[in-house]
Amino acid sequence: MQALDLLLNRSSQPRLQSPAPEGEALENIKQAALRVPDHACLTPWKFVVCQKQGLQRLGEIYEQAAISADKTEKEIERAPQLPLRAPMVIVVIAKYTEHEKVPWVEQVASASCAVMAMQMAAVAQGFAGVWRTGSYAHDPFVKQAFDLSEQDEIVGFLYLGTAAVKPLPKPERNSDEFFQNWQ
Repeated sequence: MQALDLLLNRSSQPRLQSPAPEGEALENIKQAALRVPDHACLTPWKFVVCQKQGLQRLGEIYEQAAISADKTEKEIERAPQLPLRAPMVIVVIAKYTEHEKVPWVEQVASASCAVMAMQMAAVAQGFAGVWRTGSYAHDPFVKQAFDLSEQDEIVGFLYLGTAAVKPLPKPERNSDEFFQNWQ
């Protein structure tokens, strides 16, 4: 797949099924994450790849977080099922390191770039994915379960697998609405 075609046709695919990336394809996805912009080479990221029992473990964390947050019974029942919407979920964490030239926001941006890079590497190899956040990305119980400090952030849960349905057409956007030219 050509890089420009990949970028111009990027889309999220929330309906995923097996197989998930494995072997060389998964290693390519991991390596793509490790090549994102990283000011001062701080490597401000941590990745947790959840598959099989790992998805159930992630679901248990969601369930306990839902209970801890006094969510409704329906939300508590749904919580352990959420990670099972794909055969693989990669939890992407921004691990903050204090640095005089690299602010917190830049380190979070670097981890966010890793999500995008991994999704594009997956798509380039014939897989599909969706970057999810939601309340569990910010939940104190979930952050504690991943042993995060107060300034660390879960920037996303990257769901990966094989597209179960054909993606919807992409909305057309006029770049003039979003870009200004200063000359």
